[in-house]
Amino acid sequence: MPPRAANTSLEPSPMPAGHLPIIGIPSCMRTVNERVFHGVNERYLNAVIDATGCLPILIPAIGSKVDVCVMLDRLDGLLLTGSPSNVHPSRYGGEPSHPETLHDPERDSTTLPLIREAVRRDLPILSICRGIQELNVALGGTLHQRVHELPGRLNHRSRKDSPDGPYGPAHSVTLNPGGLLASLAGTTEVMVNSLHSQGIDRPGPALRVEAVAPDGQIEAVSLPEARFVVGVQWHPEYKVLENPLSKALFRMFAQACRHAACAGATVATRAA
Repeated sequence: MPPRAANTSLEPSPMPAGHLPIIGIPSCMRTVNERVFHGVNERYLNAVIDATGCLPILIPAIGSKVDVCVMLDRLDGLLLTGSPSNVHPSRYGGEPSHPETLHDPERDSTTLPLIREAVRRDLPILSICRGIQELNVALGGTLHQRVHELPGRLNHRSRKDSPDGPYGPAHSVTLNPGGLLASLAGTTEVMVNSLHSQGIDRPGPALRVEAVAPDGQIEAVSLPEARFVVGVQWHPEYKVLENPLSKALFRMFAQACRHAACAGATVATRAA
């Protein structure tokens, strides 16, 4: 299947009356005061609402209990968020984790099959931080668990002492000159924030590297033959409307979701 040409137009596509694109956001499991909650940081919800005009819907982390792929029948896109937890190394054949590493096996059981099925259906996916790691594992890649311990690598973890706070600019990334992100940014170098310990080691075979940090750490990937599948290691949801690349990325994701919604509506109309 030949790669699709990137459509960088940010103009919204015509939508059938009454159909608002729905973006599913898988939840994390959190224990607070001995009570278990399914939740998502509100920054992601606000970014979807403010930058895409789509409707965010939370997907509970129940992957080991039901076939979560049936949810995709109701969705027009997936947004995979960051999280304090790491993808469990058993999912990609990695070594046992450091004893203090936080895992979320129910999220793993939810997101990994969702990603694979979404890719099969050509459903748009935007993956952020933990999300890019899940995307990579779901498509056959592996991860470094503690990037900051690798020789010659930067400390990519949160910088709480930064004058701009933990989500302020941390380091530059070089964008692939022929890639999707470079076409959106109009340049081959941008500054990004950085709040991760885990990161891509070997990228999945079908993924294209879109951006690399100065230490060689892969910072963004895409799936060239897909309608829209992009993963970034940084956090574009933070102040999304104030950053030109972040805004363009979310709007291109929204456009892909609108196209998916239109295609779904057309199929449903023909079936009726």
